[in-house]
Amino acid sequence: MPEDDAPERHGQTMVTVVPPWPVLLGLAAGCATFAGGRLALRVEQWSGLLLGTTAGMVLGVALFDLLPDAIAIGGSRPGSAALLTVTGLALIGYMLIDRLADHRWPALAGVRSALAPASLTMHSFIDGAGIGLAFQLAPSVGWLVAIAVIAHDLADGVNAVSLAGATGNRRAAEIWLVINALAPVAGALVGGALTISPPLFAMLLCAFAGIFLYIGAAHLLPRSHALRPQASTGFASMTGMLFMLCVVQVARSLH
Repeated sequence: MPEDDAPERHGQTMVTVVPPWPVLLGLAAGCATFAGGRLALRVEQWSGLLLGTTAGMVLGVALFDLLPDAIAIGGSRPGSAALLTVTGLALIGYMLIDRLADHRWPALAGVRSALAPASLTMHSFIDGAGIGLAFQLAPSVGWLVAIAVIAHDLADGVNAVSLAGATGNRRAAEIWLVINALAPVAGALVGGALTISPPLFAMLLCAFAGIFLYIGAAHLLPRSHALRPQASTGFASMTGMLFMLCVVQVARSLH
């Protein structure tokens, strides 16, 4: 290990020095998220189509990005079957929380409305952590991961605004957009300072895939159709999925 990148020893304490590039690239990812969200706020008159597109992008992130990456990282251990089980359990767990907050605990309606944007924010945090962890492997790997994250964070900004604004609260959408834009920076700091085992990282990706599948299928698709019950809304959802497929394939071609 080069001397400049080595942890500093102070007695028995290990202090990890986080290199600047992961943080700067996390900041770039946050800027891309913010730009996408601001764009979404400017076209909110097309909320039905925008929400339909967001539904497709959220489903696309789960199916084309998170699950394949998780299987690639943890396919040998803990194994594909275990990872898909984690995905299913995360979907069930999120559904139970969502339904109980809706029907059994109406006082938690505010918590329920925050679940979806909070989940997306955690995904952005993990994206930033992925940049920091990749730079621990090698700078070349870190740059490739950062390019992939920045490429789809523009869509994450659109998703953040659409999820937070699904109840019609523009102020909440703006607040969640700022939080979501800061999440990759925080993630890059944590990812550069900590070491997460590949099996655990793969399971985290699968858990978010399950949550996103529920959010897209149970929340965004029905709401977009309710706002705009036309075939164009369905085409918007398909376009969102295909867009994420293209983004992921282009990002992987850079590896």
